[in-house]
Amino acid sequence: MSTPYGIQISENCLLCKLRQNGFFCDMPKSALEEMEKVKYASAYPQAAVLFVEGQAPRGVYLICSGRVKLSTTSRDGKTLILRIAEAGEVLGLHATVSGKPYELTAEALQPCQLDFIRREDFLRLLQHHADACLNAAQHLSRNCQSAYEMIRSLGLSHSVSEKLARLLLQWATDGDTTSEGIRIKVSLTHEEIAQLIGTSRETVTRVLSEFRQKKLAQLRGSTLLILNKPAMEKLIET
Repeated sequence: MSTPYGIQISENCLLCKLRQNGFFCDMPKSALEEMEKVKYASAYPQAAVLFVEGQAPRGVYLICSGRVKLSTTSRDGKTLILRIAEAGEVLGLHATVSGKPYELTAEALQPCQLDFIRREDFLRLLQHHADACLNAAQHLSRNCQSAYEMIRSLGLSHSVSEKLARLLLQWATDGDTTSEGIRIKVSLTHEEIAQLIGTSRETVTRVLSEFRQKKLAQLRGSTLLILNKPAMEKLIET
């Protein structure tokens, strides 16, 4: 089924072509059949807010396609993006299992397909299917590891240049190698990049300009080109 947001909605997990190894829906048929009975497939436009920090947990969202920004905001309005969730990830898992409020705000970075499962139905699925329970535990473990890596990056980096270099090199692992360098598609604004590394938009713009002048990296519209990866790596040596 097509939607006004330009994406195709797959409503049946058993027939879905988006499934891959590591996806929560990559489970035995019996568990998928049970999940199929209780999930709701929907399309969301860019900037749609799925849930907000402090809200009582209603359930989990499974990302079938698209990307979602997970952030937290301080009392004075400063926002920090914890990470960008990709297809295959489960959102709101910790809050749904623990019964505590959502600890983050989830906002679609682009049009997405998401499957929603109510909390009581999801907990019942975990109780009845060991594969689903193990899958949930693995997702929680990956989220924990991601948090550790972010703390290390923010806490041990000595400068904004180092923080930004770490982020760009992380993105480079999924980039395309060309004759000019490593090409990466960036769908974030300077403001959002700043929120990922805990600094200001103006500082990110300045450091990116320095990277361009030093021929380390260059941002052209939504395309980032890492021109000198070895030199970039030297910035993060501790």
